[in-house]
Amino acid sequence: MAVGLIFLWMAGTAQAAEAPKPCEPVETKGIKVEGYISKKFRKQKRAILKEFKEIGHTRTAIRPFPMGKTAKVIGIGRCVPAYIARHVMATALKYTSGIESLVNQTFLHTHWIGIGTTTFDEPSQQLVTQEQVKQLMDPSLGDEEFHKLYRQFSVQDDTVPYFGSTPKNVKKVK
Repeated sequence: MAVGLIFLWMAGTAQAAEAPKPCEPVETKGIKVEGYISKKFRKQKRAILKEFKEIGHTRTAIRPFPMGKTAKVIGIGRCVPAYIARHVMATALKYTSGIESLVNQTFLHTHWIGIGTTTFDEPSQQLVTQEQVKQLMDPSLGDEEFHKLYRQFSVQDDTVPYFGSTPKNVKKVK
């Protein structure tokens, strides 16, 4: 009995250490764009949803933020093609409060983009500059270069400010 439990535990450990699965193409698994637009755009919601979808291979679940300004956060899954990510980022810049933080891809579904979302706390995000956002918006970047840059910019800090102290970031991805 104990040998069987040890075997199951070891099999689960080996499975967790495996490399990530290859990305399914967007033709078979579309990209979900989810999150919030600024409240001031609520009357134009239908037109804005069309604008998010016009790139193709996306479905949306976007709502007006109930309290005015959205969070300045974006999260882009590792299987989102760069051209779709750039289109969503450009559209999000028009209809949200901006982009000042990136969510680490480890916390995200592979075929998902979150804009203006408050789902992720600060330890799972990293602040970015407008120059870094511009670098991600570069149309000459292919998928691999885009995601390499995104991962580089979204590495979390080792510590997080918390009520006057700076404890270790327990959500830091290693």
